[in-house]
Amino acid sequence: MRCRRRVASPRVSWRDSHPGLASERTVNEESTVYDLFIIGGGINGCGIARDAAGRGLSVCLAEQNDFASATSQWSTKLIHGGLRYLEYYEFRLVAESLREREVLLRAAPHLIQPLEFILPHEPHLRPRWMIAAGMLLYDMLGGKKSTPRSKSVYLTDSPLSAGLKPNYTHGFSYYDARADDARLTLANARGAADLGATMLPRTRFVSAAVDEGLWQVELQDAKGMPQIYRAKMLVNAGGPWVAHLLRSIKGVTQKAGVKHVRGSHIVVPRIHQGEHAYILQNADKRIIFIIPYQGAYSLIGTTDIAVDDYAQPRISEEEIDYLCKSASAYTLKPVRPADVVWTYSGVRPLYDDGGADAKAITRDYVLEMNDSAGAPLLNIFGGKLTTFRRLAEHALEKIQAHSPPLFSQIGPAWTHLKPLPGGDFEGGLPALIAEIVRRHHFLPAEHIPGIARRHGSVALRWLENAGSIEDMGEYFGAGLYKREISHMVADEWALTAEDVLWRRSKCGLMMSGPERERVAAYLSQAPEKQAA
Repeated sequence: MRCRRRVASPRVSWRDSHPGLASERTVNEESTVYDLFIIGGGINGCGIARDAAGRGLSVCLAEQNDFASATSQWSTKLIHGGLRYLEYYEFRLVAESLREREVLLRAAPHLIQPLEFILPHEPHLRPRWMIAAGMLLYDMLGGKKSTPRSKSVYLTDSPLSAGLKPNYTHGFSYYDARADDARLTLANARGAADLGATMLPRTRFVSAAVDEGLWQVELQDAKGMPQIYRAKMLVNAGGPWVAHLLRSIKGVTQKAGVKHVRGSHIVVPRIHQGEHAYILQNADKRIIFIIPYQGAYSLIGTTDIAVDDYAQPRISEEEIDYLCKSASAYTLKPVRPADVVWTYSGVRPLYDDGGADAKAITRDYVLEMNDSAGAPLLNIFGGKLTTFRRLAEHALEKIQAHSPPLFSQIGPAWTHLKPLPGGDFEGGLPALIAEIVRRHHFLPAEHIPGIARRHGSVALRWLENAGSIEDMGEYFGAGLYKREISHMVADEWALTAEDVLWRRSKCGLMMSGPERERVAAYLSQAPEKQAA
């Protein structure tokens, strides 16, 4: 049951209290009042939107750019418990993260797969017994797991030491999972829209104020046109902009803050054979990962640097040198800045707990309800990719407990039982790949795994009427065809080459400059379809 109602337009009182508003603003005389209005289309905002819509609430979400266009596309691409968080006694966060890893492996097997990690032992950094104890605790936290338990491994003449210096003779093996972070965010956005949520990418939040007990939210669409939406509750899931947005929400007093920590990564040609990843200890007590990435590459990261500039994060030369030197301390072949083929940086909006050390700041999330403006506002601080689904559940629990008269019809928790869009297939990725091969044998074999990983079972839908390679349309390179781009535009809100090449796929990494330009030229002529 949708919790929608109609109210008379508060045009007069809104304009009276905001005399600077443009006279040509469009406000409907009769307009839907949403239960929740969410600011921010990152993983947390989209996760809350999907959860709330599935519980029967009416939801509207506005994102100033594309979904996952900020922090949510710049992670280390892992769904993990966070082994290093044990050193900071973050036991609750690690246990919750490990439980979530199991839920998400079931919910999105196309986007998330188990990954073995090898930790070469450095006796002078941490004694073997300490690491073994940490691995045992990691196995125990979070309950029953589908992945293998950790174990001690010998690295001499082992495939597990591929690419390492020969002096590393002993290590530890444990499992976490790799993920496509941007498409995971997109799957939540798509799931929310399928359940009735209004999703507004490329729509900038301007301001909000309370009028007659309702939030009046002023937006600006992609064409610069002003819009007003009304809602019972406002959710600030602005990520790095969470504190900035508070300054545009009138009447709110807020104490909690956020620390901006930049994490940077480099991508280099493949360092080692095998599908395992490495977790490496540094003398500064930080760790970095070397992860097989997109077949031909290795992803190395991350750094932790407190910053003030969070809008346009860029890796520094010092960070590139740090990551190269950290990896080279372990690898047989040195990693040099000249080897770097791509870099990316994201800013984590961590809850300000008063700590000075960026690497020690909690990755846990804080949900703070605020009524100071006269209507409920929920602010989301902190969090990480792995725990987005549980964060959304906690947000809905907090909303229901705080305002039972407003949300008396809210349904029970459900996302732990249902797959994300594309995740409703059995047998894992090999079975899905085999089914695509069976139905569409004309597709080049090397292109099918990428299609399956990007779309899961949804690929079977947009490939349904393709009976020959000609039906796929123009081929742009790196396994990307016009037919897939058309699906991204029609059903996934894609608009630009960046949307297609770097968020809905990583084909841009494997393409030449002219190939990327052809994608951009095609999209500049493609019809815009915002209402995916």
